[in-house]
Amino acid sequence: MAQLTDDCFAQGGPLMRVEEARSLLAGSITAVTDSETVPLTEALGRILAEDIASPVDIPPAPNSAVDGYAVYHADLNPDAETRLPIAGRITAGQQDLPAPPRGSAIRIFTGARLPDGPDTVMMQEDCAVDGDPEAPWVVIRPGIKKGSNARKAGEDVEKDSIVLHRGQRLRAQDVGQAAAVGRREVTVSQRLRVALFSTGDELREPGAALDDGAIYDSNRYTIHALLSGLGCRVDDLGILPDRLDAVRSALGAAEGKHDLIVTSGGVSVGEEDHVKTAVEALGKLHLWRLAVKPGRPIALGQVGRVPFVGLPGNPVAVVVTFLNIVRPVILRMMGGNDTPPHTFRVRAGFDHKKKLDRREWVRARLVDGASGLTAEKFAREGAGILSSLVAADGLVELPEDLTRLEAGAMVDFLPFSEVTQ
Repeated sequence: MAQLTDDCFAQGGPLMRVEEARSLLAGSITAVTDSETVPLTEALGRILAEDIASPVDIPPAPNSAVDGYAVYHADLNPDAETRLPIAGRITAGQQDLPAPPRGSAIRIFTGARLPDGPDTVMMQEDCAVDGDPEAPWVVIRPGIKKGSNARKAGEDVEKDSIVLHRGQRLRAQDVGQAAAVGRREVTVSQRLRVALFSTGDELREPGAALDDGAIYDSNRYTIHALLSGLGCRVDDLGILPDRLDAVRSALGAAEGKHDLIVTSGGVSVGEEDHVKTAVEALGKLHLWRLAVKPGRPIALGQVGRVPFVGLPGNPVAVVVTFLNIVRPVILRMMGGNDTPPHTFRVRAGFDHKKKLDRREWVRARLVDGASGLTAEKFAREGAGILSSLVAADGLVELPEDLTRLEAGAMVDFLPFSEVTQ
């Protein structure tokens, strides 16, 4: 198994812009997983570890795109209907192809191979059949272009061309493309093994009784879902008590079995924040201060040789920092290409003030109106309001140089569907 560059997260210091942080991370993180071969039925969402070339043309031979009649275009009258005798019939998969003579048509079905000679297919809906059933004729309307509805060999994919590239994350259509070129299996990066735990004497498992001062641990379940959505194999190590020996022991045990360790909360300088001390005792820790809102502090380091990520404690900050900072790191560790998620231009339905030199992500839902899609801001902006993420469709991204946004302006919108699966 490959390792990361030593001390790959050593970039702490003053407030850092998002693009600078992403660039530094991209330059220091390398893939840490080996590859494995899996059947196509298990390939969805995995990172491809090979280029896939097609051994055949697709389609392998000229064929019909519709149910209809194959004809020689030169036989058709361009200004009036053309009556042609039907010289035969070809179905999809048929091997023995009749050779229709000039001045005739042949009945053909979608996907059936075109015989030598005919170069155009007229849809059956645009034809009429008359005459003796034993010797029928087809009437062809005028105006069809030469080559219509006739697929050429290799029109979709040419033999030996690369159809899927190493490092891309496989979608349903990519799996289908692999099948279309004859693959039953593909080589993908192994799933990243991630250790996940929370710390805090105030945390309780969902379903347990809540005593005074206690809260349910939602962050761990949120992060687990985000990691699983990326194809990681997550080991849930539960809630650790606020004791240095317990945290250090759990981190030490996780190092030898995982490719990445992720926590939320507990990395500040408080007397009961033992994660920071435990990580520093076992490896190195750097507190990155990002010029973002929400989620400014994020701890990045190593426990031994295993990368460590300490996310903020507020649930909204957890999601925002994960999606914008941690997600690219994980995809890169799994051998994925650097493909930033797509944002979309929509109209802002709200006014907003922000600080210069800070990037902000505003929770918003999309409303379709007369002027197109409008992003409406959630009423409450606190970093602890998880319900704001539930109500939102995504995040409006406001750049560092913007200080005042007025309703009606165009903004970049990042849908959750782009980054949560």
